[in-house]
Amino acid sequence: MGLPGVRRFDHVGFTVPDLDEASRFLVDVLGMEYLYSLGPFRSDDTDWMAEHLDVHPRAVMVRNSFFRLGGHTVFEVFHYSAPEQRTIPPRNSDIGGHHVAIYVDDLDAAVSHLRAHGVRVLGEPTASRGANEGQRWVYFLAPWGMQFELVSYPDGRAYDRDPGRWR
Repeated sequence: MGLPGVRRFDHVGFTVPDLDEASRFLVDVLGMEYLYSLGPFRSDDTDWMAEHLDVHPRAVMVRNSFFRLGGHTVFEVFHYSAPEQRTIPPRNSDIGGHHVAIYVDDLDAAVSHLRAHGVRVLGEPTASRGANEGQRWVYFLAPWGMQFELVSYPDGRAYDRDPGRWR
């Protein structure tokens, strides 16, 4: 039995070094909708931050802002100030490494858009094989080094057409 009452994905959160820069990128380049901001939050006399968020007890959540992509997906973007804060984003191969994938209808047009905005695109789009045949994808980096992916499969993927074959 899975998690009782689970319904859907709600949001993803990540931390950036400069929330104003991230906001410009997310809104002006990726086309997200800015929703609202909260903060600052801190706890100078308790360990609330460590107990509830697993950050340094004296960490300050300077601000967190919320964005929506495509009318559904919500991004909660944090700016923290904290003792012993790591400033290098993990690579996909690092423990805790991750990326955020964004579906687009026209991968080539989206890649051209990113490049026109000076975004570092990692290589050229790759055509998947096997269960993901019919899909093309490419990674790109946000200004703060976080990995994102563009993905497109306008005619579906092999496992969408014949799911039993891939189980």
